[in-house]
Amino acid sequence: MESEFGESSNSIRLELNKLEKAGLLKSNQEGNKKIFRANTMHPLFGDINSILLKFTGLDKIIEKVIDQIGDLELVLVVGQLAKGLSSEIIDLILVGDIDKEYAFELVQKAELRLKKKIKYVCYSPIEFDSVKGSTYSEDHLLLWSK
Repeated sequence: MESEFGESSNSIRLELNKLEKAGLLKSNQEGNKKIFRANTMHPLFGDINSILLKFTGLDKIIEKVIDQIGDLELVLVVGQLAKGLSSEIIDLILVGDIDKEYAFELVQKAELRLKKKIKYVCYSPIEFDSVKGSTYSEDHLLLWSK
């Protein structure tokens, strides 16, 4: 982590603790590690999420996709990116009544535009409710919700 940010781990830890104290982050202990995640209930979460979407370029793709993909309810980022690690693969969970053929076409276009591989899985809301306890873990970022 130090090499990615060009800062000492102590400096990073201090900043994360400040963000947690401000209510922007939540944390939990896993063994000797403190795991941070965004506080989605914070009043600034929507704005910060929007900035991150713009930074990654996903905002433009999401805007085009939402209206045409079907009745999309939820999009989550999982995998390395959800853990805050750099990755050439974007792992997504799409929840809703989705036109899977159209989703496949869109993903191919998005991969070319972003120059990253996109892996995704589509769930109906009922399927997602039944698998989220086993497959869906704490390592996720809310990308979009209805």
